[in-house]
Amino acid sequence: MAINFKKILFCTDFSEDADNALSTALDLAKRYQARFYVLHVLHSVYQSMPDSCEEPGKDGGGPIFSPEQLEKGTQKLKERYEPKMGALKTNYEFQVVCGVPFLEIIRFARAQNVDCIVLGAAGTSAIKRITFGSTAENVARRAHCTVMIIRVPEKEF
Repeated sequence: MAINFKKILFCTDFSEDADNALSTALDLAKRYQARFYVLHVLHSVYQSMPDSCEEPGKDGGGPIFSPEQLEKGTQKLKERYEPKMGALKTNYEFQVVCGVPFLEIIRFARAQNVDCIVLGAAGTSAIKRITFGSTAENVARRAHCTVMIIRVPEKEF
C-alpha cells in the first residue's frame, strides 16, 4: 500500500522533543505536498470535563482560557514556527485549543481528517507524564491515523 499523506498534524508543547519533531513533520508535508496543521493544547486541569474549557462554579462556570489567551497562544505559535514554514507557502494553519492534550489532539485530527500526527516523545512536564501518562503514548494508542513519535536522539532513556 502506497503512503500518501494529504493532511499532517504537528503537535507542540514547545519542548525540545517537539522542536526536534518539527523537522520530520515539515519534511513529510513538503514531500507529500500535504496540508500542515500546527496544534498546541493549553492543558485544562479539569480532567472530568474534556469537552469543555469551563471551570465549574456557582454561576455555571467561566472560561479557563479566555479568547485573548487563546489568541496569545496562537501568536506564540506563529512567532515560533511561521519562519520555519518556508516551502509550505500558505498551506499551513496554526490552532490553539484547551483541554486534555491527548484528547484534543485526537479530536482535532479526526475533525480535520488528518492522515498523520507527528509529535515529540517527551513533553515539558515529567509530573504530568507520571500522573496522566504520556500524551504521545495516549495519542498513538487511540488515533485513527498514522502517528509518528520523534525523540531527541541524545536523550537518555
